[in-house]
Amino acid sequence: MASEEECDRGPEQVVAPVRSRRWAVIAVAAFGVAVLVYVLAVWTVTGQALENAALRGADQVDLAQAGEAWRALDEITVYSLAAAVVLIALVGALRRRWDLAVAAVGVVVLGQVVVQGLKRFVLVRPPLVEVTGDYTHNSLPSGHTAIAMTVLFAAVIVAPHRWRGVVMLFLLPWAVGIGQYTLTAKWHRLSDTLAADAIALALAALASWWLARRGALHRYEGRRRVGRVVIGAFAVVSAVVGLVLGGVLWGVPLARAGLAGVVRDHDYEWDVYLGAGSFALAGSLVAALVFLASWRRLAT
Repeated sequence: MASEEECDRGPEQVVAPVRSRRWAVIAVAAFGVAVLVYVLAVWTVTGQALENAALRGADQVDLAQAGEAWRALDEITVYSLAAAVVLIALVGALRRRWDLAVAAVGVVVLGQVVVQGLKRFVLVRPPLVEVTGDYTHNSLPSGHTAIAMTVLFAAVIVAPHRWRGVVMLFLLPWAVGIGQYTLTAKWHRLSDTLAADAIALALAALASWWLARRGALHRYEGRRRVGRVVIGAFAVVSAVVGLVLGGVLWGVPLARAGLAGVVRDHDYEWDVYLGAGSFALAGSLVAALVFLASWRRLAT
């Protein structure tokens, strides 16, 4: 009996092996981005001052919006994570593809091992600027963002080619939104989200590299999925808008008042918060788009 993927291919499908080098490059670059984010945001006065200003700006978020962020983040628990892992493994089992199940589950599980290990035992936050309370401890990388992004990447890995568009439609907005919600709820800083995005991307790239080395991935030459193209194009436009908007929201106040003025003047804190949210949105979208692009027209 033909498999679901074989049925989806049709007679025009040409199966060819996929080179693994692209994912090795992505993994190295993503880990490098995570290190760069940590150094610039945590080990510089400018980075700490801007991110603390964004946290103070989040105090101005209305209660309804803050409540929505808290509810979305509260839904991510040990139980919901375990359910996601079981569901991902089940998809692989139903497809009789244990290699995909191992790779996908590994991305989610290792994501938390790496992120929690770095945050709790490895990375430190030096006291470069005056701050009190909960803001003194290290919070990089964000565990919630890592969960959302690794679940998205794992679903892309384990899903059949024909269902990848459905995965993008439902999981991409959720994963991107979680990163932004961590700022709104003041659970994390911008750098925490960006570092988690990069680490999740690196781990997903390593899993893809392993699959490609095993010969588990093949070129797909079937018909193009229009809905998938539309979703991807919308994500690209959203990422560009987020980057531009974040640059304006941070660049204009800094050009007018300088770093000292922005940090000292409470009137700029809302702009800095909005800029951080825009950058968080763009960062998650860029990470997702890089991974999705690396899997473009690939079948399992």
